[in-house]
Amino acid sequence: MRVTKGRVVGGQIVVEGEPLEEGSTVTILFPDDRTFRLSDTDEAELLAAMAEADRGENVTADDLLSELRNRR
Repeated sequence: MRVTKGRVVGGQIVVEGEPLEEGSTVTILFPDDRTFRLSDTDEAELLAAMAEADRGENVTADDLLSELRNRR
């Protein structure tokens, strides 16, 4: 996964920096009045967590619930 930024120009998304490969599938997140804003620190933490998930470094819901039950 790669994170990049861009702007909408003439109804098209123009990517900053190195262009994306033709035909790439992208996910677009954009701020609006109905959403939240992240500080630079929070955004970095979110991106790090997404990278961990992409690497398979996560815990299943069943494992988490089991661990919580065992703490009682």
